[in-house]
Amino acid sequence: MTAAMVMSLAACSGMSTRDRNTAIGAGVGAVGGSVLSGGSALGTVGGAAVGGVIGNQVDKR
Repeated sequence: MTAAMVMSLAACSGMSTRDRNTAIGAGVGAVGGSVLSGGSALGTVGGAAVGGVIGNQVDKR
């Protein structure tokens, strides 16, 4: 578990701030969509999509 976490963090080292925000938003959105829809695949995917868009737009000027 720890090795997977370290590897996933290392994968983000070359990402731009916007890319990181998009990935974080998608992850948070997927969890939120899953919780709100009772584990539905459609809710999880929808939450990830919405979260990714919001994360992408967070620091846009």
